[in-house]
Amino acid sequence: MTRIPTKQEVLDWISANPTLTSKRDIAKAFGIKGADRIDLKRILKELEAEGHLEKRKRSYRDPDRLPPVSVLQVKAPNADGDLFARPLEWHGEGVEPIVLIIARASDPALGEGDRILARLTVVHEEDHNYEARLIRRIGTNPRKIVGIFRKGAEGGRIVPIDKAGSTEWLVADGALLGAKDGELVEAEQAGPKNRMGLPRARIVERLGDPTAPKAVSLIAIHQHGIPDDFPDKVIAEADKAKPVGLKGREDLREMPLLTIDPSDARDHDDACYAHADDDPKNPGGHVIWVAIADVAAYVQPGTALDREARKRGNSSYFPDRVVPMLPDRLSGDLCSLHEGVPRACIAVRMQIDGDGNKIGHRFVRGLMRSAASLNYTEVQKAIDGTPNDRTGPLLEPVLKPLYAAYAALKKARAVRQPLELDLPERKILLSETGEVTSVAFRDRLDAHKLIEEFMILANVAAAETLIAKRRPLLFRVHEEPAPEKLESLRETAQAAGLNLAKGQVLQTRHLNALLNAAAGTEDAELINLTTLRSMAQAYYNPENFGHFGLALRNYAHFTSPIRRYADLIVHRALISAHGWGKDGLSEDEIMRLDETATHISDTERRSMMAERDTTDRYLAAYLSERVGNEFSGRISGIARFGAFVKMDETGADGLVPVRSLGREFFHFDREAGTLMGSDTGLIISIGQRVTVRLTEATPVTGGLELELLSIDDQALPRGRGQPKRATRRKAVSTKRKKDKIKRKVERKRRQR
Repeated sequence: MTRIPTKQEVLDWISANPTLTSKRDIAKAFGIKGADRIDLKRILKELEAEGHLEKRKRSYRDPDRLPPVSVLQVKAPNADGDLFARPLEWHGEGVEPIVLIIARASDPALGEGDRILARLTVVHEEDHNYEARLIRRIGTNPRKIVGIFRKGAEGGRIVPIDKAGSTEWLVADGALLGAKDGELVEAEQAGPKNRMGLPRARIVERLGDPTAPKAVSLIAIHQHGIPDDFPDKVIAEADKAKPVGLKGREDLREMPLLTIDPSDARDHDDACYAHADDDPKNPGGHVIWVAIADVAAYVQPGTALDREARKRGNSSYFPDRVVPMLPDRLSGDLCSLHEGVPRACIAVRMQIDGDGNKIGHRFVRGLMRSAASLNYTEVQKAIDGTPNDRTGPLLEPVLKPLYAAYAALKKARAVRQPLELDLPERKILLSETGEVTSVAFRDRLDAHKLIEEFMILANVAAAETLIAKRRPLLFRVHEEPAPEKLESLRETAQAAGLNLAKGQVLQTRHLNALLNAAAGTEDAELINLTTLRSMAQAYYNPENFGHFGLALRNYAHFTSPIRRYADLIVHRALISAHGWGKDGLSEDEIMRLDETATHISDTERRSMMAERDTTDRYLAAYLSERVGNEFSGRISGIARFGAFVKMDETGADGLVPVRSLGREFFHFDREAGTLMGSDTGLIISIGQRVTVRLTEATPVTGGLELELLSIDDQALPRGRGQPKRATRRKAVSTKRKKDKIKRKVERKRRQR
């Protein structure tokens, strides 16, 4: 039997190894495996309860401080040339600490994006909380650049295509890869970054004409490093896969399970069926079946398919293409629940009472045959009285019982009160050649909500089953909002004449009361948007911290294993828990759950950023022919350099540069989130209704520049004037130099 360490030994390890403090790291250090991990978990929980440790997401540490040795990510130099870094190990409450890097003459040059291991010292300076001294640079892949190549006399330059990319890159004559002037290219940093002059790069791939409509998503894919080609070995494994038979499975082929998806769905990984419960002990109750594609039967742990799926973490969806987590042989064929074709599945039978409360469930590994592949619109039309040839025969026996079960689930939802945001989702419609034809807002039909509620219920059942069977899994975690974000929401609500009460444990029903009070008013969109921005970002974790937004204690992702690796992990855990086969969760996967959770949370954010950037570029292309037109909108963000406006017609965000706001200085108040004119006293803040003129649209970057014409139907006042730009620059530069010298003198004094 493995010797379990004492509490003091655990504390000593964490103190000596501040970068290796996850439960997995501690277990590995003391050689703890299998069931003995339960005892380690108990010790850590006791240390946490006694106040010796703080458990925050993925690791244990002393509360409210960064570790003395931390992993940092270097930021771009500020205007004074000082180098700051973001602490990657900060999981505390409140504002993220600001870390200044103190460079020594012997240190290598550091560039934006570099990851370093550094020793930290707590300080109490006006502009930073910690000072960091380099221990070593952590090895990383070369920095990737996507941009437009411009031919020069000896090589050329790359102009980055991202909105924040102001630095150009030099390309030597021997590193061009045959690129032509004006071509979109992908490059990587060549050698260390120079202290002086432009950085150097070498072209690694030519991506073609940047103005071609279908280059838009391609730019985002390469810019964010999303793998879009499957290695030959992965394709070979997928091609060898054969359909799974009935052996060892429950036969569900006669059950009229349906898939209901968008009309342009590329895969079908969930099906459902419902009927009235015939149990006399459950009057008015329903039985709901949810069947999910059995991806685990085809993607075995440790295979090339599995490694590639984990690497991708999830599928990425763009208006013109999808970058799948799995090759098409699986995602579009063997794992897709096509109509009339036998398909392997893991299904859950859930019993609910007349008020929509789940009173029982059981999981089976089965073989199903979809009775029909329908889309949301035709299902809703059938329920509303206009069935077509496909939905007509299914209306009474299948569709109406589905909606009856959904009606019961709505009662339970009303009691639970998950967060009810009302923010329309944009849908970009493209022509066959890839040009934007229109920008619409997606409908939210009862058919959408029905599937959503069924999937949530199935996800809860999966989490509850694995908790009851004491099996490791990945939870979908959504923590409650940070106090400072709630305070910002409270101030926005008060400015709109609304109230979000203090002095109580925040629940989603409190936020829903605020949203309901704003509904139908001109501030509704602002309150919804500010509420969304106050929310923490959801993530995956082996530890269960609950799901605040859904108002659920136990929640895991089970229903989309074709496109999310987290769901595949949950499927494997269910297989192990039920003893369904040898393709369950392996010991190695269990030991790596913390690492997997971090990785797939990161890949999810990567896809979200790429999808958002693609939308921005398509919108800029769509609006580029309307430069000079006027649009109505609302201030959606404030920064030192200007104000962001969300335009009503398309939902696109554009920037009003501060330089265009009139003949006066505008003072930026970070805490209040305002810009205030020094002469006129004009205050620009989030939520104000505005009229703007589109002055520039740049499809390659997705940037939109606007001119502010009026605020709340009032024309802009003009200030008395401002110093000449050169004089102003000189004054600002002189002040910065003096401040920089003052900081350096003070640092040297403290070091002595």
